[in-house]
Amino acid sequence: MAENLVTVAYENGINLFDTAEVYATGRAELTLGSIIKKKGWRCLFVLYGPITGPLNCFSGLKGSLSRLQLEYVDIVFANRTDISSPMEEVVRAMTFVINQGLAMYWGTSRWSTVEIMEAYSVARQFNLIPPVCEQAEYHYFQRDKVEAQLPELYHKIGVGAMTWSPLACGIITGKYSEGVPEGSRAALKGYQWLKERMDSESGRRQLDKVKELHLLAERLGCTAAQLAIAWCLRSEGVSCVLLGASNTEQLLENLGSIQVWTLGAEALCVCSAR
Repeated sequence: MAENLVTVAYENGINLFDTAEVYATGRAELTLGSIIKKKGWRCLFVLYGPITGPLNCFSGLKGSLSRLQLEYVDIVFANRTDISSPMEEVVRAMTFVINQGLAMYWGTSRWSTVEIMEAYSVARQFNLIPPVCEQAEYHYFQRDKVEAQLPELYHKIGVGAMTWSPLACGIITGKYSEGVPEGSRAALKGYQWLKERMDSESGRRQLDKVKELHLLAERLGCTAAQLAIAWCLRSEGVSCVLLGASNTEQLLENLGSIQVWTLGAEALCVCSAR
């Protein structure tokens, strides 16, 4: 299934894959690496998010590169937990990784705009390498950071956004409108927080909004998922939207959002206003 998904993605123009050492306790990296080697693909961008902290970033990344069977990744990310260390330490660690040829760039994940600006200032002060992008959650119900906070950084220092969870953990697809179906993410162990979120007052309001979005998508001739992904792509500063799919049919549906996006901004602006 993993090989089918990655192959369909690649054949449809996807050239960026996101991985981390925590995904399936390393098995995700082994799987992705074996697929890339088997296919002999080039011109791929592989993103990597370590969880080991800045002091252990080098050894952690080396281990992941071994599992991925790659010499380097394109972007290495410093997660929100990494900034418990001094900012200079984080920036120096990322600069070292890049200077060693293990990554081309580095970015931040779930950092505040103040923290990103501090990293940029530290890099300029000590002639180090600044971050180039921020990984941020972005969908209909999570908009403030990407739309109100990050634009200042887009224009000031050129930091772009790489967004994730465009379907809000599947809520926007409508699969939870009548409860939690068996086999869905909210039914899995460790996702009790998602079920509780939908049972809350704010969650019920979101589900009501999702019903409206489905009616709008129907009028536009697309699915709610396609409309949601296209809506994310239309935002200023968003370089790409990270997708997750459980099967090839779901992935192909999500890729149909490109056609919705090219229809123009009018319909997406209507959606945004709602």
